[in-house]
Amino acid sequence: MNYQTSVSVDETSKKMENIKEKKRFDYKPTSAFIGASWSALLIGMASYCIGLWNADMLLNEKGYYFTILLFGLFSVISVQKAVRDKMEDIPVTDIYYSISWFTTVVSIVLLVIGLWNADLLLSEKGFYGMSFLLSLFSAIAVQKNTRDVQYVENEKKRDK
Repeated sequence: MNYQTSVSVDETSKKMENIKEKKRFDYKPTSAFIGASWSALLIGMASYCIGLWNADMLLNEKGYYFTILLFGLFSVISVQKAVRDKMEDIPVTDIYYSISWFTTVVSIVLLVIGLWNADLLLSEKGFYGMSFLLSLFSAIAVQKNTRDVQYVENEKKRDK
């Protein structure tokens, strides 16, 4: 008969938890998801920029909306980086984490304020809002995919 003591059961369950925890992060994003993320980012940014190029507004207005796009993209990438760093136990200061979230919210609020006060058709306002949000979301996905691929490759190097 094979009897296990409570100590060996605890050790076995801890080993299984470690294996499950490690397996949770061993999956690279698929090529399809990486491609879809990059496509969404390029389509969102290109649509937004083409819309600005063709818009009947002053150059300083176009510059305002373009700057908000760049500001928003940088902000969401900073948020994703800070969140991922915390998840991987990489030190992130609370001030950087807070500023990243603050600037993300500010970029969205600035776009809303700009569109609210713009002399544009409602359909144009919706177009800019949706292409902006598509760009922000896909920038987060691209950054996440980049970190996931990097993490899996680093884990494979460590295992060898």
